[in-house]
Formats: sequence, C-alpha cells, structure tokens
Amino acid sequence: MISTKQAQKNSNLVIRSGLSKASLFLVLGVICLFAVGLLMVFNTTAAEAIDKSLLEQTHHAFLNQMLYALIGTGLGFMAYFLGYRRVLLLSPFLLGVITLFLVLVLIPGVGRQLNGARRWIEIVGFSFQPSEFAKILIPVFVIHACEQAKERLQLATLLKVLLIVAVPLILILIEPDNGTVGIIMITLMALLYLMRVRWVYWALPVLILASIGVVAAINMPHVKSRIAVYLNPELDLRGKGHQPYQAKIAAGSGRVWGRGPGESLQKQGYLPEARSDYIAAIFAEEFGFIGMLVLIGSLMAMTSLGFRIAKRACDGQGFFLASILTFLLFFQAFLNLGVVSGLLPSKGTNLPFFSQGGSSLLAGCIALSLILSVERKNKSYVAK
Repeated sequence: MISTKQAQKNSNLVIRSGLSKASLFLVLGVICLFAVGLLMVFNTTAAEAIDKSLLEQTHHAFLNQMLYALIGTGLGFMAYFLGYRRVLLLSPFLLGVITLFLVLVLIPGVGRQLNGARRWIEIVGFSFQPSEFAKILIPVFVIHACEQAKERLQLATLLKVLLIVAVPLILILIEPDNGTVGIIMITLMALLYLMRVRWVYWALPVLILASIGVVAAINMPHVKSRIAVYLNPELDLRGKGHQPYQAKIAAGSGRVWGRGPGESLQKQGYLPEARSDYIAAIFAEEFGFIGMLVLIGSLMAMTSLGFRIAKRACDGQGFFLASILTFLLFFQAFLNLGVVSGLLPSKGTNLPFFSQGGSSLLAGCIALSLILSVERKNKSYVAK
C-alpha cells in the first residue's frame, strides 16, 4: 500500500504538472484579450467594407487574423515544449536568420514597400515583418551571451555583444522603422539594468547608439513632420494629423459608457488604420471610459502575472527572460494607448493580442510561450 506521505507527494506532482494559477490566469487573460480584439477587427472591417462597397468579403480580416492566431499557437507550442533554455542556446543562430531576413527586406523585389518603408517579406501569400521577431530575439541573445560570461563579463565582451546586436538595429533603422529601434533600445537598457551589469559598461555604448539613432531620425523629413504634428495636429488635419485628431474624437465621443457595441462612427472611413494601430480608439468610442478602464486593468493584471512568473524562476536566465519579455509585451501596450490618447507621437505600434497584425501576433505568441516555459521549468524543478 502507498503511504500517506507518498500519496501526498504524488498528488503534488500531479498538481505541479499542469499550469500554475499565474500561468493559467495569464493564458486566459490573453485569450479574452484576443477574442475581444478579434470581434473589434471584424467590427471595423465590416464597417469599412460596407461603407466603401469593397469587393473583398467583410470577414476577410477576421479569417486572416484567425489564421495567424493558429500559426502563432503552433509556434508557441513549439517554443513551450522546446523550453526557454534551448531557445537561449539557439538564439545566436535564430538572430542570424532574422538578420538575414532584415537584409532581404531591403532588396527591391523581395521586400514589400508600403507607405515609403520596406518592412515586410511575402512568402507563399503570407507576409511577415522580421523586425517584430527581432524585438524578441535581440534581448534573448543578450541574455544568453551575458549569462555565458557571468562573473567574467568584461567591457570587451559586452561591447562585442552590442556590436553584434547593432547589425540588425541598423538594418531596421534603414527600412526605416525608428519606433521599433527605440523600443528595442529601451528594452535593452531595462535588461542590462535588471542584470546588474555595471552602468559604466553599457551606458556609453547605448548612448552612442541612441545618439546615432536620434541624429538619423531628426534628419528624416517624415520624423520632423511627425513631431510637428504631434505638438499640433491641427497643422495637418488632411495629412499626418488626421489619424491622431480623429482618434481623439473617437475616444472622446465614447464618454463614460460608450456608444455601444458596433455603434462607432469613426470606423466608417473617418479613422484610417482603425483595425490595427488605432483599434483602441474604436474600442473607447463603443465601450467608453469604463471599457477602457477594464482594458487597462486587464493589461496591468497580466503584466503583474508575468512578473510573478519571473520572480518564481528557478534560475537567473529564466528570471531575466520572463521579466524582459513581460516588459516588452506590455510596454508596447503602453505605447499604443499613449499614441491613441494623444499623449505620445504617432508610431505604428500594435496593441499586443488585440490589434490586427500577423507578425505582431506571431511574435506575441512566442514571447508568451517562453514566459510560460519559465514557469514550467520552475515547477519541474520544485517537483524534484
């Protein structure tokens, strides 16, 4: 017969073999966020198709988003069962592959140009944005390289790592995609601070890279005009100021309780990119201030769960990985909502798991799976 202690031990092993409460709530939160976002994507797309008498079906974007979600789920399962430790070991190779794709993006005929920027590659009818995956792989590679050095981490080693990382950053800057470079730079600064790397080692290189980025950005006409429009959208209401201005109208007209589901007026051709970068403005118009409070509260709760998983990691690599991926995902959410509200200048940043965007959704699924794999490794470690 099995003793009471042995039975209790077996019971604990069964409990630990599943998702923890933090992981379960995080997954459920992301599923709910995606489901609401999917309805909003269909909502805005249907209105646009009907308003403009488009030939494409009203559910085209809905099905497209579902397809990317299924692919993202498959990639997520692969990353989850592969485990974050193996992904860290593979990070130099994976970063090399993404860097190659970033080079291919800039080649005419291979990379697809849209709105004056080359950011997409189309393969077998599917387009993806390599820079979205670079957001994840760059910090993953830095964690792997710095953790391998550990106590032997010297200035020369860190400079070598930053020089390797500078290659994909420069390629993204050439596209141009200044916002993505800025997000990656801020993520790297947060990561190096979290890893307690001596600031004298990384502050100067990061400052130099940031200065190069700022100088390059301010010399780009579209960046100058974007800053001017941010300070005063009324200067160009028929151009770059149109989106921020209409987004404010959408959010403000929602008032406290909103117009109601499906009742948005701005989605009927007044607000461009309503189903991607500015989908939160349509959500605010239909669900009002209360709806936005629920959305922001949900994002904050999921951020807290991600950091809780990181805190319980069984090793330093898991802690750094879960922390920085959580920071990256929900820092982008903060940026998106800041742009929609007019507090930040316009930048094409999706609301993770909510906005339409295949590459963003795929990258988000992989990041979420890596966070969950940290908890999985921690549970198996505790079980032993």
